[in-house]
Amino acid sequence: MIAVSTLRKIQDIVGKNNFLDSQEDRIAYSYDATPLLQTLPDAVVRPSSVQHISSIMKLANEEKFGVIPRGSGSGLSGGSIPVENSIVLLTNQWNRILEIDEENHTTWVEPGVITAQLHTEVEKIDLFYPPDPGSMTICTLGGNVAENAGGLRGLKYGVTKNYVMGLEAVLPSGEVIHVGGKSVKDVAGYSLKDVFIGSEGTLGIFTKILLKLIPKPQSFKTMLAFYDTIRDAAETVSAIVAARITPATLEFLDALTIRCVEEYAHIGLLTDAGALLLIEVDGRPAEVEEDAQKILNLCRHHRAKEVHVAATTDEAIRLKTARRAAFSALARVKPTTILEDTTVPRSMLASMVERIQEIARRYDVLIANFGHAGDGNLHPTCLTDERERESIVRAEKALEEIFLSAVEFGGTITGEHGVGLAKKKILEQVTGGPALEMMRNLKKVMDPNQVLNPGKIVSLKPRCEGNLPRNRQQIKNFVDAGAWV
Repeated sequence: MIAVSTLRKIQDIVGKNNFLDSQEDRIAYSYDATPLLQTLPDAVVRPSSVQHISSIMKLANEEKFGVIPRGSGSGLSGGSIPVENSIVLLTNQWNRILEIDEENHTTWVEPGVITAQLHTEVEKIDLFYPPDPGSMTICTLGGNVAENAGGLRGLKYGVTKNYVMGLEAVLPSGEVIHVGGKSVKDVAGYSLKDVFIGSEGTLGIFTKILLKLIPKPQSFKTMLAFYDTIRDAAETVSAIVAARITPATLEFLDALTIRCVEEYAHIGLLTDAGALLLIEVDGRPAEVEEDAQKILNLCRHHRAKEVHVAATTDEAIRLKTARRAAFSALARVKPTTILEDTTVPRSMLASMVERIQEIARRYDVLIANFGHAGDGNLHPTCLTDERERESIVRAEKALEEIFLSAVEFGGTITGEHGVGLAKKKILEQVTGGPALEMMRNLKKVMDPNQVLNPGKIVSLKPRCEGNLPRNRQQIKNFVDAGAWV
């Protein structure tokens, strides 16, 4: 526990109204969207200035407590879960779009701006911010940068890192750093902004973010293609890519997800289908029509049993509901929903899906699958019940084997959710020892006292290393035993 005298010093920095330490507040910020992970912080703070954050970080180094940055808490790898002897630092109240520069196609935002809010504001002036994570209506841009979030449009437009041009951040030491800017070209020294992107709040706390915008596409066309098998759908994906067509969206759902979505949203999906593809092309009207027709032909050639093409914008939104509602629909099936992500080369997509199905059968767990077929990013989703410990153990073993299978197929253990607490124990399987040690050394140099989001991605001995739980079930056992909460 953080000493009472230290907590008083923290309260003096942010003010009484921005210091929360009731049991209710501590419980509310003890977890994020990652199932089975929870730890009570010693307090929750809402800093109202960069100086507040800087002062808190300096005090953390003096008094040796942890600071856990948090936006909306929609993360799925435990990145904003508190640890022993820590406070949660909220940034979601920093929610202003500070500038939209139409001439330079950039925008300065605070870290608490909701992603969908930025979409709405820039599209009013025919500009476009492409990254669209599934949680875009609640997630913050600061969290997007910290996790290097992706989204449905990642195939054509890339992920968050492709749109970050500059940052203002508070370092673990309390110093304030400014990196990047509006210049399109800048190779002066190391690209420090890229060190922060995807660092999951372990290297700095963002206070301002400069993002690149692009012209809004003039036209788009959306379609759903239904298949009897996952392999037919995967072969269609390969054929579209081979035809040198780059859809804005190329998503897939497996049979279980299709049925759950239809029961949830009632949008007219074929519930006897083995898989579906959601495909959207955008750009100039003539180009969109040409690409859409080519894709329609490819779908039929690769045994699509039915293809629906949206005739209106409203119908397109309805078709896209099939993908955007996937997690919500699956979460209704069982009390505990473990949404994971892993990525393989596109050519291995069908093999990876089949491997996931085989693993699910072998461990007797219910796993649905959906994801970004165009870039090989899958979201195997385990539907279980945390009250049944044996079921959780089997789920953990199945998911770990799925991650290792992705590595076997030349892929990685996470495409967009991050490492956090949930996957740190198998990170070396992807990076190798020397690369993991380089990460540790970077953390050690930038945060020698391990005060900023400690224990996430990598651990530095000796801070609680011997006592850290290694998976969700062990963490849940810690919580049940009262060791952390």
